[in-house]
Amino acid sequence: LVTTLAATLDLRPQYALEGSVFVAGAAVQWLRDGLGMIAASGDVEPLARQSQADSHVVFVPALVGLGAPHWMPEAEGTIFGITRGTTAADLARATLEGLALQVLDLVRAAAQDLPGGLRHMRVDGGAARNELLMQLQADLLGVPVERVAVTESTALGAAFLAGLATGVWRDPQEIARLVRIEQIFRPAMDDAPRTVLVERWKHAVATVLRHYGGRTP
Repeated sequence: LVTTLAATLDLRPQYALEGSVFVAGAAVQWLRDGLGMIAASGDVEPLARQSQADSHVVFVPALVGLGAPHWMPEAEGTIFGITRGTTAADLARATLEGLALQVLDLVRAAAQDLPGGLRHMRVDGGAARNELLMQLQADLLGVPVERVAVTESTALGAAFLAGLATGVWRDPQEIARLVRIEQIFRPAMDDAPRTVLVERWKHAVATVLRHYGGRTP
């Protein structure tokens, strides 16, 4: 992972540990704009819920390369497990699984640098509105995923910092009490299917790395 300079309240620098994923929600936009599978990004959830239970489709969304923790910009998007029975719903679900599995890779990488482990994950942004994705994320991580009421957290954080600077709020603790959790997604997947998903993903990513790492121009 990489360290990035975070916002500060005084002259002492603060840093964040950042996992850079090159394509996350943009993979859903590709389904919408590139393939024309859905009319709006929000349509991916109901479509993915129609996926076959025995689908083995794995989508590694390296559409502009693979970011952390693999760092291979030469990689390209790859789909495994397509058969004559594969449907658009199977590809939609594989896309959401690919997003959640990329985050799992980042969390496992962060665990090598941070003590204590992950007790819960707080999420925001447009993708956080996808309830199937949030449940998949909780299932794969094995910890609760908390969706905040205001999902545009970047803008909200800037407003909070401005409020601190101008005296609207006295300290960060006062601001922390303003953050409201809208919904909590709790792990509900058994160990066996989780292991299958994760191992299938690891094999797919390893195949992509091997293929594009040894490719000649």
